[in-house]
Order: sequence, then C-alpha cells, then structure tokens
Amino acid sequence: EAALVRHPGVREAVAAVREDVPGDRRLVAYVVPAAPDPPAAGPAELRDFLAERVLVLDGATGTGLQARDLTAEDFGGAALEGCNENLCITRPEVVRGLSRFYLAAGADIVETNSFGSTPLVLGEYGLSDLAFEISRLAAKLAREACTEFDEPGRIRFVCGAMGPTTKAISVTGGITFEELAENFRVQALGLMAGGADYLLVETCQDTRNIKAALIGIEQAFEASGWRIPVAVSVTIEATGTMLAGQDAEALAVSLFHADLLYVGLNCATGPALMADHLRTLSTLCRTRVACVPNAGLPDEDGKYREGPEVFREVFGRFLHEGWLNLVGGCCGTTDKHVAVLAEVAREHRPRPIPHHQRALVSGIEAVELEVSNRPLLVGERTN
Repeated sequence: EAALVRHPGVREAVAAVREDVPGDRRLVAYVVPAAPDPPAAGPAELRDFLAERVLVLDGATGTGLQARDLTAEDFGGAALEGCNENLCITRPEVVRGLSRFYLAAGADIVETNSFGSTPLVLGEYGLSDLAFEISRLAAKLAREACTEFDEPGRIRFVCGAMGPTTKAISVTGGITFEELAENFRVQALGLMAGGADYLLVETCQDTRNIKAALIGIEQAFEASGWRIPVAVSVTIEATGTMLAGQDAEALAVSLFHADLLYVGLNCATGPALMADHLRTLSTLCRTRVACVPNAGLPDEDGKYREGPEVFREVFGRFLHEGWLNLVGGCCGTTDKHVAVLAEVAREHRPRPIPHHQRALVSGIEAVELEVSNRPLLVGERTN
C-alpha cells in the first residue's frame, strides 16, 4: 500500500500576486507549491516502468471533450464557449470522466486538461488571473482518476500538458521570450501543485518557444525548491518541418543540452507520415522517444478517419523497428485507439536509449562536425 501513496496533498504557501500594468486590475495570482511530504514516488516509478516496457499515453483531449456534446452553459456561458480548460471549474466531472475513459481502455498515462492554461491563452477569455488555479485543478482531476485505477505493480501517471500558447516567437511574433517564459512558469507551478508526475511541453511548432518553456519551468523549480521530470513533443507538418522551419534532426540537436524524460512527435498527421522523423529521433536522441499522432489528416469536414486497425499496423511496425518508448493518440483518437495501442505495446520491448558522442550543431538544419567536412565556419548574424 505504501507504494501507492503519491502526492498526498500539496500544502499552500503564501500567494504571490503580480500587477502587470499600473491601474490594471487583471492580476496573475499563484501560490508556490511546497514539495510533497512524504516525497512523491510517481516520477521515480515512472522512470522504472519506462525501462521495463512501452508505456501508453491517453487519446485526444480536445476532440474527446467535443464528443461530449457540451453546451455554452457547460463552459460557463457563451463568452467562454470553447475554453476547454475552464471545464476544470465548471464541469470537473466531465474532465475527470475523460481521464477515466482512457484509463479504462488501458492507458498508463493521462494528460491534464491544461493545454491552454497559461495566463496568455486564458486571457483571451478574461481568465488570465485563474491560470494557476485552472492548471492546479487540471492536474488534481487527472490525479483523482489515476488513483481509482492504481493497483500494486501498475501505477497510473499524470502528465501535465503545456501547449504552445497562441504565440510563436519565430512565426507570429507579438510576445517576447521573457513573457513566454513567465507564462510557462505560472502554468508549471499550478500543474506541480495539483500533482502532475511530469510536465510535457507539447505540440511545439517553434524551438524558441520550447526554450522559453524550459526556462520558465526551471524558474518554477527554483521557486518551489523541488522538481519533476520534463518532456518535449513537437509537431512536424506534412511538409517535413515544424512551422518555424526545423526538421526532426535539427530539433533533436537543439535539445541535446536538456535533461528530458523523452522527446516525441504529436499532432499534425497520422502515424505513417511520422516514420522518417521517428527514425531520425530514435537514432539521435539520447533519451526516450514518443509517438502520439492524430487519427490521420482531417477530411473536408474536419473529421479524422484513421481507425484503430491502422494504428495497430503502423505502430506494430515502429515498435518492431525498436524506435519507441511511449505511444499514444492525439486529435481524433478514441478509447478504441488507446486499447489497440495497449495491446501492441504489450507485445514489444522499449527502445534502448543510445549513448553516442556525435558532435552536431543546428539552426534550421543540423550539421555534424567531422573530419570530412572541415573546415567548418560558424557565423552569427548580428544585423
């Protein structure tokens, strides 16, 4: 029983309130979560399980909630319709129920309903001051669902989902690096307070946003005095690159410095179009690799048509090649996709983590430093 005691409750510290603009009463408030006492077992057990088997993440959150036929009233009124994160306050049983839905199908890990729970994104609905609390509730609801499914020898885990926000430094502009880092810091603190086992910076389209998120998370760790693992998952379009231009190889090199639980691909396409990118990540990443695709590309009606049997065939091939450590589903995936992934995962061993000493640098593309291409001149644009 002692092995099942995780995040027994995080005690609150003094609230810190920041007033962004003199005379503007829109405040960003949060508490700095104290370390769980006794220490949380989840992160350590997660690493142990990842060494033993392929773990299964849940399916879609956004399309999963859309399938619940929610009304404007469920979101808190017409002005808040579409703000999925606010459902953590207005309809917590729906959010908790979605996690149960995927856990019952065989998921080892469920993501929190916090994709857009930064002050920046919630500010579009006038909810920026609730960013910490919504993030905390999102993790708390996922934790409650996991507790129902925990059993000796098989613990379920909470992934604190951190979406890319609605701004990308290299693509949209309109925000500074420091502002983005602060948004992710507040979101991370809330997810930690609610009991997330690790944080996932996901659906990333701009590596600069990733770097801002990692710095904001590190600032959250420094403020709280404790830390949990961090993972990154990026979105590579059908064109073969992220929206900001990097391909999988350049992205992997850009993240060499970070101590990540895993690097993954999610969203954008179905699993088949991810094959070349996953092969690259599997070769280069000195950490675990995850694949969390959509149920194919959306059709003209916005529907995702790839069924569970497509996932069975494609993921079976990926796992046979030894490319993956975690599998899951993004937009359009259901409990049936998760059930198939759980079956396929049981039939394969996780990818061994490579340990190489290759020297690479990257901008939009990666370059390996080797005898055959010297001399290599590295310049920095300063104008």
